[in-house]
Order: sequence, then structure tokens, then C-alpha cells
Amino acid sequence: YTEAWDADKKSIHVMPDTPTILLAKANAANVSHKLYVQAWEDAKKKGYDMRADAIPIRSAKASRDIASDYKYKETHEKQKGHYIGCRTAQEDPKLAWAARAMSLQNDRIYRKAYHDSKAQIHIPVDAMSVQAAKECQTLVSDVDYRHYLHQWTCLPDQNDVIHARKAYDLQSDNVYKSDLEWLRGIGWLTEGSVDVVKAKKAQEILNERLYRTRPEEIKFTSITDSPDVVQAKINALQLSDV
Repeated sequence: YTEAWDADKKSIHVMPDTPTILLAKANAANVSHKLYVQAWEDAKKKGYDMRADAIPIRSAKASRDIASDYKYKETHEKQKGHYIGCRTAQEDPKLAWAARAMSLQNDRIYRKAYHDSKAQIHIPVDAMSVQAAKECQTLVSDVDYRHYLHQWTCLPDQNDVIHARKAYDLQSDNVYKSDLEWLRGIGWLTEGSVDVVKAKKAQEILNERLYRTRPEEIKFTSITDSPDVVQAKINALQLSDV
């Protein structure tokens, strides 16, 4: 049964110009890496010819010369020791300007004029600023501020002396608190004071025992012939299992 099928499989032939075969070949050509780099490989086999005076070569050389540190400093190195027109460093404008800038920046030279002239100042003694400073010193001086008064001699029965003594007694702390000296050492019980009585009254108001009466303490006697009691008895007899 399968012998004929196996023989047919070997004899099947597909035409090479069918659309499916053409599409498969095109896809194989698109995904082939060898065909993708074939043009580049052919160009490499042909070689190349680049002259020394080509524009890319000359541009690369110019960029290299500009970026070179040696070429950058070559002109400066050639000009060293060949300055013409100035016999000394003082005659050179650039060197003179540099020396002037250095002298301005030097702190010692900057303060030299001040140190030379600070000990040669002469101020007249009657100048306004000196007089004002003396008056200010007199005002803020502690020695001149405290002038102790001399001892006055007054009669003890003068009215102003008597009035001053009364004023001193009123202002004296010892005299002010002399009426409290007899209270020292005296004991005092708080019982009966206003605060204690007030606390007791507040405790009585907040006392639960005095505020409420418990139900078990109330004497109560139920009435046996009241309607609700009679109805409860009838219900109990009706619900009794006996």
C-alpha cells in the first residue's frame, strides 16, 4: 500500500518559475549576509588611490598642526630673547605695567605710606573733635559720675527731718513686716477653715451613698389581689405541667 506512495515521493518535480519558489529565492537573497557585504568586498578587492595633496589629507594635517602643543608654542619659542626696541625692562610697557600691578597688589608697599605718616599726626588741643571726646569721656567716667555728698547737720526736731523719718519707716521692710512677727511659731489647725469646710460640702454632694437609696433597703409589700398578680397566677396554672 505504501510502496506506490514512496515511489511517487521520489518522482515529484516542482517547476523553478512558480511564484512560491521565486518568493523563497528573493527572501533568501534579502537575508543573506554574504550578499549583503558582497559590494563592500568587491570594492576592497579593487583597492584605492589617495594622493598626498587630497583635500581630506590636507585637512587632517592642518587639524593635527593646530592641535599640536609643539606647533602651538613654536612661534613663542622662536621669539624668546629677540625683543627689539626696549633696552631695559623699565622701558618695556608690558613689563612696566606688570611691575605696577604687582606693587599695587603688594600689601607692604600699600601700607608703607600709612606707617610712615601715622606717627607724624599733629592735632591741635582745641579742636572740636578733641573737645567733644573730652566731654564724652567726662560724661561716661565713673569717677566723675559718683560725687559723694558731704555730711549734713540738721536739728532732730525739724519738720523735714521728722517727715523723712516717717517716710523711711513706711518704706522700710522691717517696719512693714513688724506686725507679723508675733505670728511666728504659733501653730494653726486647718479644721474649721474655709477650704476644709468647702471640701467637706463637696464630698457630701458627690457621695453616692447619700445621693441614692438602694432598692433592697426600701420596705415593699406586694398586694396579692391586684389584677396583675391574679393574672400572673392564672397564667402560671395554665402553663403548669402538673
